[in-house]
Amino acid sequence: MARPAAAYEPAVPARLACAYTSCYCEENVWKLCEYIRSQDQYPLEEFYAVFISNDRRMIPLWKQKSGHGDEPVVWDYHVILLHVSSREQNFIYDLDTVLPFPCPFDMYSVEAFRLDDGLRPEFHRKIRMIRADLYLKTFASDRSHMKDANGKWQKPPPSYPCIETADSKMNLDDFISMNPEVGWGSVVPLPDFVHRFGRQTDYSYSLEEQ
Repeated sequence: MARPAAAYEPAVPARLACAYTSCYCEENVWKLCEYIRSQDQYPLEEFYAVFISNDRRMIPLWKQKSGHGDEPVVWDYHVILLHVSSREQNFIYDLDTVLPFPCPFDMYSVEAFRLDDGLRPEFHRKIRMIRADLYLKTFASDRSHMKDANGKWQKPPPSYPCIETADSKMNLDDFISMNPEVGWGSVVPLPDFVHRFGRQTDYSYSLEEQ
């Protein structure tokens, strides 16, 4: 028999104890992956960095800390961490949500993703998921995307050095891109992602019940 969800032990410290810099979600998730790798609690292969975007780079998400009331925040992209758990449900780690941390996958789906069906096509979301061990090996960012035309920071950067690899100092766009021919990992429409990792048989019904 599967252990109850209440028995799930978070893979990282409490939200306020995690490395976090506002507007640098890709690095926040990289740091979560780095922490999980340093521990022996869970296999790193159970975790995925999940980039949410689309071809127009306009994706609405609800229950974000920067949102107001029940209005969505429209990001160009957002990054969360998925734990494909051996327990009875999977979990999402999102340091920018007002939902629990970690959050049961289905709660996050219903509250934060909601449905593409009611959105204009240009707002339909896609997912690029990269296994955490691969993300740690391949991701690089020189943070230049956060500087304006005059070279000034639009948002203060993290205090630690830029993340780079032997091959790259900046490949963030390859992760944000929803072209499956580019970058690492796999790209799927949001409904496919929810169907694969959620456990509800009728996702739309549960949303209507809110």
